[in-house]
Amino acid sequence: MSDTPLLDVRGLSKYYGDRVGCRDISFALWPGEVLGIVGESGSGKTTLLNALSGRLPPSGGAIVLRTADGRLRDLAALPETELRRLTRAEIGLVHQNPRDGLRLSVSAGANIGEPVIAAGERRYAVIRRTAAAWLQRVEIDPGRIDELPTAFSGGMQQRLQIARALVAKPRLVLMDEPTGGLDVSVQARLLDLLRRLTAELGLAMMVVTHDLGVARLLAHRLMVMQRGCVVESGITDQVLDDPQHPYTQLLVSSVLAA
Repeated sequence: MSDTPLLDVRGLSKYYGDRVGCRDISFALWPGEVLGIVGESGSGKTTLLNALSGRLPPSGGAIVLRTADGRLRDLAALPETELRRLTRAEIGLVHQNPRDGLRLSVSAGANIGEPVIAAGERRYAVIRRTAAAWLQRVEIDPGRIDELPTAFSGGMQQRLQIARALVAKPRLVLMDEPTGGLDVSVQARLLDLLRRLTAELGLAMMVVTHDLGVARLLAHRLMVMQRGCVVESGITDQVLDDPQHPYTQLLVSSVLAA
């Protein structure tokens, strides 16, 4: 493993006028590691994810990404055109609502094929073969390659979105409530898939979730956010089994009481 993390976030803050989106967030993330971010609505989880993905300019701090060529680039300091190019090549984003991450008017195969084309592939046979292979990888029948995403169930749409996000081989994947709105059995299959793909591909992954059960099953480490700040962090089982901060204790106890 490299001595340099894949992602090194230092003092990241985002303000909306006088309102705090997130404040002074610092952490490092290595390949093959899953970092969970938990907290109630309005705690700053999604603001943090949007800043890391380049969709939201931070108010301060650094987001240092070790790129595929080994260079260290501060995403917070890049010009917009270079930021778009770099995030498209290096970062995959999975939305809570898969319809936000898919093009509903084109086929499942085209949804997966578009990032392949954007990466420079022009041979139709290769693009279609890659799309079929990824459908198989996310447990969708490749025979449905020409169907529209609207013909798929919610769980299948989420798996299709994951294939679209991962096909271009990003090194960092950001997920915003990836199991939200799915029933328990579909959640379990999706979590199994995410664990397998993280290990197989050596991805670094960040998962925003309000579900502590999802965090325990998927994340190696956990950050707990309240009012835009990280109030506790550590190994997931340690944080959930022996919470130190009163807010984390409240979160854990509310789950136990449910």
